[in-house]
Amino acid sequence: MEIIDILIVEDHTLFRTGLKHILGSQEDMEIVGETGSGKQALLLAAKLKPRVILMDLTLEDMNVIDILPDFKNIDPIIKILVLTMHDEENYIRKALEDGGDGYLLKKAADIELISAIRAVNRNEVYLDPSLTRTVLKNIYNGYDQGSKEESLPKSILSKREKEVLGLVAFGFTNKQIADKITVSIKTVESHKSRIKEKLNIHYRSDLVKYAMEKGLMNNKEQDY
Repeated sequence: MEIIDILIVEDHTLFRTGLKHILGSQEDMEIVGETGSGKQALLLAAKLKPRVILMDLTLEDMNVIDILPDFKNIDPIIKILVLTMHDEENYIRKALEDGGDGYLLKKAADIELISAIRAVNRNEVYLDPSLTRTVLKNIYNGYDQGSKEESLPKSILSKREKEVLGLVAFGFTNKQIADKITVSIKTVESHKSRIKEKLNIHYRSDLVKYAMEKGLMNNKEQDY
């Protein structure tokens, strides 16, 4: 059984204690370090090389979102799961763009935390389900601009492929995507295969970054 080494970066002592209690009961997880300091987190990451860093965005000594890329520079295989109170879309987008592999709200930590850690460890991108509902509308706002979209240069991806990619970026499973766009799971899988082939992208994390860069997770109308 693979053991997931975890570094906890959280400056609220009681909350950190709660996290240790939750994670300590999991046979496939081990807490290798903890800190409430962003600067210390960088030092520990370099020393311990954890598989997953569970990290708040705002610490007493710094705004962690500004140093997320530094953790990936230490070791690209490190997965960063943001655990925060901030549910604003700009925080979500910035965190994922700058190296975050998952985004979870603290109020859902006891319910979703274990699944989120295992997901990012599998090289998946995890987004808090409540945030998915909040920001998903932005995907469709772009698709509803039919007349405007006709004036754009020819896209690499079809309208349906953009829709599927947007849903993938927000963490929906194949079945959930199939239900939302009323097609079979096999059709969703075919769309995803064509998307990967057209974009020459093979990892889900890279698909998510592409979706964000091209505006599939906001209202911007761009050429994909």
